[in-house]
Amino acid sequence: MDNPKQTQEAPEGANSTPQFAPQDVEKNKAMAILAYFGILVLIPLLSAKDSKFARFHTNQGLILCIAAILYSVLYTVLSGIIIAISWRLAFLVSLIGLVGLVFVVLFIIGIINAANGQAKELPVIGKYKLLKL
Repeated sequence: MDNPKQTQEAPEGANSTPQFAPQDVEKNKAMAILAYFGILVLIPLLSAKDSKFARFHTNQGLILCIAAILYSVLYTVLSGIIIAISWRLAFLVSLIGLVGLVFVVLFIIGIINAANGQAKELPVIGKYKLLKL
């Protein structure tokens, strides 16, 4: 006897590529990749409105861009405060700066997924939705 739970979809955060039409994926890979290049996220946001695959990656790229901007502002403020307190604490600024590497890793993961035609949510930020898919 087959267990009905064995045929369930993958848990949220996993690969949701089967939800998208293969033609949509192939046609809009470039737009999906472009979504991860900061402000260029506006191009697929405005020009690939009808593509669910491109919108999936545009949503992730938009969240990544907003998170990176917020991090940059926070980093600038915190590093200014830390250095104003004491130059001896400047090493903390370097440690906080290393957190920025997380954005680079997420950027690379997103581009690889889009280029491979996969719709996998990015770690940490992938579960948030700003755009209706």
